[in-house]
Amino acid sequence: MTLSTLLENMDYKCLQGTTDTNIHDIVYDSRKAGPGDLFVCISGTRTDAHSFLPEVIQKGVKAVAVERDVEVPKDVTVIRVARAREALSLLSAAFFGHPAARMTTIGVTGTKGKTTTSFMIKAILEACGKKVGLIGTIGALIGGEYYETNNTTPESYELQKYFRMMADGGCEYLVMEVSSQGIMMDRVAGMQFDYGIFTNITPDHIGENEHKDFADYLSWKRKLLQICRHGYVNRDDSHYEEIIEGHSCDLHTFGVERAAQLKAERIHYLAEGSFMGIEFETAGSADMDVKVNIPGLFNVYNALAAISVCLNFSLPPETICHALEHLSINGRMELVYASDEFSVIVDYAHNAVSMESLLTTLKEYHPKRLVCLFGCGGNRSRLRRYDMGEIGGRMADLSIITADNSRYERVEDILNDIKTGLAKTDGSYLEIPDRREAIRYAISHAQKGDMIVIIGKGHEDYQEIQGVRHHFSDQEEVRKALEECADDKDN
Repeated sequence: MTLSTLLENMDYKCLQGTTDTNIHDIVYDSRKAGPGDLFVCISGTRTDAHSFLPEVIQKGVKAVAVERDVEVPKDVTVIRVARAREALSLLSAAFFGHPAARMTTIGVTGTKGKTTTSFMIKAILEACGKKVGLIGTIGALIGGEYYETNNTTPESYELQKYFRMMADGGCEYLVMEVSSQGIMMDRVAGMQFDYGIFTNITPDHIGENEHKDFADYLSWKRKLLQICRHGYVNRDDSHYEEIIEGHSCDLHTFGVERAAQLKAERIHYLAEGSFMGIEFETAGSADMDVKVNIPGLFNVYNALAAISVCLNFSLPPETICHALEHLSINGRMELVYASDEFSVIVDYAHNAVSMESLLTTLKEYHPKRLVCLFGCGGNRSRLRRYDMGEIGGRMADLSIITADNSRYERVEDILNDIKTGLAKTDGSYLEIPDRREAIRYAISHAQKGDMIVIIGKGHEDYQEIQGVRHHFSDQEEVRKALEECADDKDN
C-alpha cells in the first residue's frame, strides 16, 4: 500500500520525500521496525520516539510521521502531523481497510459495568445466532478465539488489527469497552460508533499518569456521546446532565428511579441453589420479564443498557431473556461455589467504589456472615488502599487482607496501608500475605451461611511481582481449596 493511500482523509504536511513510497507495515515501537515500514513517532510520558529515528532508519524504515521538524537522510519521507497518536489511529484504520465499517459497532464506557454490559450484549446476540467480536478488560474475543491485550482499550494499531480479524472472520457485531484513557490517547480517533453506552460515572483513575481530577475524567468519558450515532445513558446517574453535555448523538435513557425510555420495575433478589441473581420487569420501549444470573442492583442497570441497544436489532424477546438468565462472566460476580453451607464469589472489584457497591449488593442477600478477601495493587494510589481498608472494615463481618499484584512494592507495605483504613473502623480482620494461603484459610474456616467474596483480580490468571507475572487464578485456588478440605474430611 502506498503512503499516499494511507494518508487519504488526513491533515498532514510532507516535509521531505514522496508519498508514493510503498509501505510494508506501520510501527510505533522502534524494536519492531523493519525495511519498508512507516514509523510513527509518539511522544509518551517516559520516552519520546523521535529519539529513536536513527535506530529505525538503520533498520530500513523509509517513511516517518513526526510531530516536529527532524533531520533524517534525504531518501526518508517525512510526514508532519499535529498529533502522532491521532495519526496512528487514522493510518492504522486505512492500513487494515477500515474494518469497523463492515460491522455494527457498539462502544461501552463508564466507571463500572463496562465489561458486564459488553458480555451481556455479546451473550444476547450470540443466543440469536449472531457472530460477535469483543474487546475489553479481559482481552479480545473473536468467535471462540481469545487474545490477551495490555489495556482495556488497546493501542489503535492493535485495535484495527483485531477489527480486521473480526470482520474477516464473519463478525457482524463489534462490542468494545471504551476507556477514558483510550479516548484521551486517541486510540479510537476517527471512529464513529453506531451505538454508545454510558453506564455511570464516579471518581476513579485520578492520579499521576491518569486524570488530574474528576472533571477531567468525566470530560473524556462523555466524548463517547460525541463519536456515536445513538447514545444510551443511565438516567439515574447523579451526573446525568454533565454526562450528556455536548452530546451529538440521538440520545436514549434507561433507569430504575427516574423517568426513562426503558425502565426496570418490581425488582427482586433471588438466591435459589446455584442461581444467585435478580429479576425485574421492564416498561417503556419494551415489556419483558427478565432474570439475570448475576446479583446486584447495578446489574439491573447493566441489563437495561444491554437490552436497550439490542432492541434495535429485531431480536426475539424470549431469546434476550434466556441469554440473560443463563449468563456467566469470568470474574464478574462469578459464583464459583454454592451449597447449603456457604457460597464463594469471585469479582474484579479493585477500587473503593466497586468494592462498596459489591458489598452493598451482597448484603441484600442476607448472608449470616460476609467474608471479604482482598488486597491492593502495588505502584498505584495509596488512597485506594486506605479507602478499601475502611470499606472492608465497615461492611464485611470479616476482612482477610492479602496480596494482589504487588508489582514493585513490598506486600507488607501495601497491607500496612490497608490496615490504616481498617483502623478507622471496628471491623474484624486477618492478615495473610500469601493469597493462596488466604483463600485456603477462608474456605477451610467457612461457617454455615457464609458468603465469601474474593475480590481484586476477577478474570486475571496471574500475580505480578517485581515485573514478573506468575500464574495465579482465584477460581482455580478456590476449587483446589474445596478439594483439599473435602479430602481432609474424608481422612
